[in-house]
Amino acid sequence: MSRRQIFYTVASICALYILYVLVSNYVLDPHAEAFLRHKANLVRPEPRFWLQVMYIHVGMACVAMATGFLNLVTGIHARYRKFHRVNGYVYVSSVLVVVITSGYMAPYATGGKIGSMGFNLLNMLWLAATTTAIVHILRKRISLHRRWMIRSYAFCFTNLLIHLFTFVFNRMIGIEYGTGYTLAVYVSIALILIVPEVLFRTGPRLIDKR
Repeated sequence: MSRRQIFYTVASICALYILYVLVSNYVLDPHAEAFLRHKANLVRPEPRFWLQVMYIHVGMACVAMATGFLNLVTGIHARYRKFHRVNGYVYVSSVLVVVITSGYMAPYATGGKIGSMGFNLLNMLWLAATTTAIVHILRKRISLHRRWMIRSYAFCFTNLLIHLFTFVFNRMIGIEYGTGYTLAVYVSIALILIVPEVLFRTGPRLIDKR
């Protein structure tokens, strides 16, 4: 795929998925009844507080996906540096909120302790990638900063990948939902770590040479 094709593909996926997430979580199922049904045999969270945390988590995850995409558009960070910087602060702040809220929800994850471990691993990896990107830009290492921001941004697709693979494992293969969900978490982690490296080596130039 060309650079332009990647841009439009990612932009379309982001826009459609953000719309889907907002509608499904805030309009169609605001009490997350469908999702909580799968936690029947697990430790149940306090519903009202859990929902408030989930609303914040979902909203800030959408902010991270949108702002992260804007900051990876070469034309924006090259021409509008102040916007790029402010937008970057918003992205990092939203990632921090997503990680914190995810940390609260992780003990109640579908799939039990193994699922919880997967989400905690995701949180640590996302925070590490984002922090590394910040360190590189503070030291004026722009190419390395951009690489690590791409790695960080890959984590914005965690929820999409988990639900996609859960559907495959549960509905198409017939694996029990909790087990399929847990498998989906770890498959998603692997893809999130691998795909950026593949793009760096085989895709069009994603890093400005400065």
